[in-house]
Amino acid sequence: MQNTSPAKIHSTKPRRLTTPAALIEAGLAAPERLAEFEAVAERYAIGLTPALAGLVRPGDPADPIGRQFIPDGRELVRDPAETDDPIGDDANSPVKGLVHRYPDRVLIKLVAVCAVYCRFCFRRERIGPGSASLSDGEFAAALDYVRGNRAIWEVILTGGDPLTLSPRRIALATGAIARIDHVRTLRWHTRLPVADPDRVTAAMARALRADGRTVVVALHAN
Repeated sequence: MQNTSPAKIHSTKPRRLTTPAALIEAGLAAPERLAEFEAVAERYAIGLTPALAGLVRPGDPADPIGRQFIPDGRELVRDPAETDDPIGDDANSPVKGLVHRYPDRVLIKLVAVCAVYCRFCFRRERIGPGSASLSDGEFAAALDYVRGNRAIWEVILTGGDPLTLSPRRIALATGAIARIDHVRTLRWHTRLPVADPDRVTAAMARALRADGRTVVVALHAN
């Protein structure tokens, strides 16, 4: 009988590294660190894109780029003074996903995922696969809050990394916020142009446009 199943296609495209085993297989850490990495991965997300993995010096535990993204067992050492919310998001969150710390601006955490996961992230307790991004209803509630506070002229989009959304979803968020008449500035905070530059496309640029509004993209880089 002739085999009519489709042939397997083996892609050589570099893949995003999301597990301890993948980091070691890529030569970015010694195999004897596997147990250490797995212990960290049980608590905190791991993610390293090909664009940044290619900049790490293999076999150098002191490499400055590698240290930003490759796990370290010391992440599990917790001082009694530490808190799961070190910047006080929860204390200034009148509705889910929105932080109103200053009178004239708010921060909306659209997503809970990133292209890369920084070992020093101050939101890492709430970020990563399985974490809850804003639902459509929760985003609508955040917009209602902004509409009801006319002193707010700037909306900051963050997460996670909000530019990990598709251009379609970015455009929907941009349009919804831009329709609030007293909002003058939209500010997107992201690492994506550095972490995964191939995802920064003309479609994404178009999705960020908001006629009559100032749009700022704040690039996080180390």
